[in-house]
Amino acid sequence: MTEQARSVVTDALKSEAGADRVALWLEIGGVRGTAFTYELYFQSLSDAAPDDVVQLDDELPIVIPAASAGRLQGARLEWSDEGDGGLVLVNPNLPTPEEAAAGVPAEVLAAGLDGPLALRVQAVLEESVNPSIAARGGRADLVAMDEAGGVAYLSLSGGCQGCAMSRMTLTQGIEVSLRDEIAEITGIVDVTDHGGGENPYY
Repeated sequence: MTEQARSVVTDALKSEAGADRVALWLEIGGVRGTAFTYELYFQSLSDAAPDDVVQLDDELPIVIPAASAGRLQGARLEWSDEGDGGLVLVNPNLPTPEEAAAGVPAEVLAAGLDGPLALRVQAVLEESVNPSIAARGGRADLVAMDEAGGVAYLSLSGGCQGCAMSRMTLTQGIEVSLRDEIAEITGIVDVTDHGGGENPYY
């Protein structure tokens, strides 16, 4: 954190109730285009989980949630005078091409595929969906699962990657199968790079 940025944050912190128990929280909020989006806010230091990163910057406590820690390694918070001025996070880390293309929220990716809903989706894919599309050399894999929102992010490969019929396969085949088996599913997002297949149609 640059000196000017620290001064701005410290001055803002003074107006917070119980400022001596409050920390600056910084985390990745998602992906927009080819860059991460960020969230900066004040919250009680005691809310930090054991695996969150807690550090002091000249006595200013900073909390970085565990899910964002690795992707903020080497980042710097500074003040920009452009426009009306504001805090800017300079982060050497960028989303992977898959993340940038798919726009999967960082917190959803960080949650992994071990949640109860994710495990059920993977089971349906393996037991029902993939055997049915294997005849055309296709396969569907779960990339990320929004457990709270019920949105599954799927990647199609094999004969389904770049196939002109992949949208129909997804909406009329895969999505129907998942919704029939799992009532909590509210949406399916295709994160496949269809332009990267051997016979891309998109």
